[in-house]
Amino acid sequence: MAQAYMEETGNPNDGASEAERPGPGPRRLFGGRWRGDRDIWRRGIVLGGFAVLIALLMLFHAQIPNRIGNLGSLTETFLPWLGMIGIPVILLFGLLRRSATALIALLLPLIVWLNLFGGLLTDKTNSGGNLTVATHNVNADNPDPVGTAKDVASSGAQVLALEEIPSGKVSTYENALAATYPYHSVQGTVGLWSKYPMTNTRSVDIQMGWTRAMRSTVATPAGKVAVFVAHMPSVRVKLDAGFTASQRDASADALGHAIAADTTGKTILLGDLNGTMNDRSLNAITSQMRSTQGAAGNGFGFSWPASFPMARIDQILVKGVKPMSSWTLPKTDSDHLPIAARVQI
Repeated sequence: MAQAYMEETGNPNDGASEAERPGPGPRRLFGGRWRGDRDIWRRGIVLGGFAVLIALLMLFHAQIPNRIGNLGSLTETFLPWLGMIGIPVILLFGLLRRSATALIALLLPLIVWLNLFGGLLTDKTNSGGNLTVATHNVNADNPDPVGTAKDVASSGAQVLALEEIPSGKVSTYENALAATYPYHSVQGTVGLWSKYPMTNTRSVDIQMGWTRAMRSTVATPAGKVAVFVAHMPSVRVKLDAGFTASQRDASADALGHAIAADTTGKTILLGDLNGTMNDRSLNAITSQMRSTQGAAGNGFGFSWPASFPMARIDQILVKGVKPMSSWTLPKTDSDHLPIAARVQI
């Protein structure tokens, strides 16, 4: 009976309104649009070219010369964003253009990006550790230095470094942190606060003409560790000069030599390096130290600018010390985010 009725009436959906009829599934719709389209290989050749270019820039970033406006260092500072922006944009336009060429070419930058940065997407945080350290560029124009000092102290760090402390605000930070840290030293515009005794504290010459780096031996319950604090010279991007980083590069070399010459055996560097771990110009430092974020963090840990972090230029690097975890702290009134790490001495 039912079969006879179907034969007489035809398709049961014929009488339904267009809105009521089941539409084609996404797979069928997508396949229908692409199937039989002879131009899917000819369209999007330019998009495919951009995909290959992005892959080559990421793969051979070390070969981009610094002779012209420090272009290599500029590229390396924002290297992750070549893929984080370029890949989704090409994917979107490749789909809109229905270009098989662009989508297949997109696999190349995707594979390169995952090879370079895929490890940062996994959570490498470990439990344990016997020393928590933190660092923060507090910003010379910070409208609330007391609040900023208390915010970073509440992180629980036993050792805290601050950079860009204006001379007129030194006592303000000292008073705000006195109850938490019985030991401290301020050298020029950088300072170190500690819950454990500090000895052999001195400034470090990084070829700037004034003090923006220091070191101290901190006697933790697990053993002595040399702690360096540094604020590398600022960098700028100018149309007429490119990426102006020459002074920073010279300071990085000087700091790298000072760290290499230290005989303590266990070393932690805290500070604003105005550069990322990818930047070749920091090689004097990064070649001998590990990033706590790369070894024990979760994600990229971008720290600047605080309003929309795009680069990790604030660093906690270690040598002879095992990183256990690394994270960014909540925003303060500075233009940088504070960062912290837990390590095993």
